[in-house]
Amino acid sequence: MPLTNIEIQKAKPAAKPRRLFDGGGLYLEVSPSGGKLWRLKYRYDGKEKRLAVGIYPAVSLAAARKRRDAARELLANDIDPGVHRKVLKAAKAERSANSFEVVAREWFAKHSPSWAASHADKIIKRLENDVFPWLGSQPIADISAPELLKVLRRVEGRGALDTAHRVHQNCGQILRYAVATGRAERDPSGDLRGALPPAKHIHFASITEPKEVAELLRALDAFRGTLVVKAALRLAPLVFVRPGELRKARWEEIDLTRAEWRYLVTKTNTEHVVPLSKQCVEILRELHPLTGGRDYVFPGRDPNKPMSEAAINAALRRMGYDTKTEITGHGFRAMARTILHQELGFAPELIEHQLAHAVPDTLGRAYNRTKFISQRIVMMQRWADYLDALKTSAEVITLRENAA
Repeated sequence: MPLTNIEIQKAKPAAKPRRLFDGGGLYLEVSPSGGKLWRLKYRYDGKEKRLAVGIYPAVSLAAARKRRDAARELLANDIDPGVHRKVLKAAKAERSANSFEVVAREWFAKHSPSWAASHADKIIKRLENDVFPWLGSQPIADISAPELLKVLRRVEGRGALDTAHRVHQNCGQILRYAVATGRAERDPSGDLRGALPPAKHIHFASITEPKEVAELLRALDAFRGTLVVKAALRLAPLVFVRPGELRKARWEEIDLTRAEWRYLVTKTNTEHVVPLSKQCVEILRELHPLTGGRDYVFPGRDPNKPMSEAAINAALRRMGYDTKTEITGHGFRAMARTILHQELGFAPELIEHQLAHAVPDTLGRAYNRTKFISQRIVMMQRWADYLDALKTSAEVITLRENAA
């Protein structure tokens, strides 16, 4: 006779396991300790086998019967329910092992060693904050375009459109890596092209009119501050490197005799060469007695660390410049790019190489640190002489007052 819920509830343990049969091979096993486990007895390929169906009361009588019927349907199709369960469990484990987060971290570990530390840090934090909480545990093969779009919309919704585009790009890289390594069939991120509005890139404030540049250069020379900050300010327009690269410059990278500075570009982790004009060498020789015994050319309050990220912009604000609308430490790069081409007539590809931008050549190389080096040496000296000429031009330009 089939079991009833009352019989199951009243079933008491005995010295040995008890079996209460429901029919069709399903029975409830009551252990001596009082535990109640559903089991299914069946025959496959001439052998008697047993399958655990669930623990009572978590699995009710009705639920146990459904599981029995499902197992019997497998048997009718010549499938062993026990083997079928093991296959499903293995597949689930494999899918869990190939979750989006697992594959993403594998992709990150494989590629990040070739990136600058700051670039790698931004990518992993972006994934941890904006992607993993929602897609991290999901099998990467199951991720669909609408699910990825929800993640992007969430980022866009907080006003971070540029970040949303970067998340889209990073997810696409991870999904394509999954396809290449056999963990996914396709990359659904490609279906979302055009789903996000284009990001509006905000350019760093810069001064590109020669008359205004002359005024700025005079203000830099007149700056009343520490020798370290003043030297950095005077070098910034001459070398027009990224602000982080300038403030982290090390004496071991600089050869004053050869008049060159070699360092790793933070964005691409590739070596870059900056030819130093006579004016640059003079500034560095003046600074060397003060900081030459330390690692950093421009140390901060802690002599073992470079000066702060805010030092250059803070100095510009002290001189009366608005770093949001007029000039920033990064703006010296746009200044040089514009004037070197428009006023001095240097070729754009020559300027781009000196800016350490990726400029593919005929062989497809993205960047060659020694490309045009002789022309760049001439250009950097010409640039420094041009800036000197601006400062000493006969036309009188009102200097801004230094803040106290």
